[in-house]
Amino acid sequence: MHSWLLLALAILLEVVGTTCMKLSDGLTRFWPAMGMGVCYIASFGCLALVLQRIDMAVAYAVWAGLGIVLITLVGVGFFHEPMTAWRATCITLVLLGVVGLNLSHR
Repeated sequence: MHSWLLLALAILLEVVGTTCMKLSDGLTRFWPAMGMGVCYIASFGCLALVLQRIDMAVAYAVWAGLGIVLITLVGVGFFHEPMTAWRATCITLVLLGVVGLNLSHR
């Protein structure tokens, strides 16, 4: 259970880091750029610890897949990026892939 909570933290840090990347305006704004670096380093650190206990294929799929889904929702909710039917379909496919890999682990 601890590993899954650490994986959730890694995902959250990656999403915050990616949001900071957007806010950094091409790395021209200092604090968002620093936030991006700190969050990415912390995210990879958490992911490295998670890989000691969870299979790499499952951990990385969950980290990347849920990161994609969450950052898309951040883009739509905070940066007013469009949510098209095609994007929604692709997000659903990503989620199905993550669930499928997680189920294959058990």
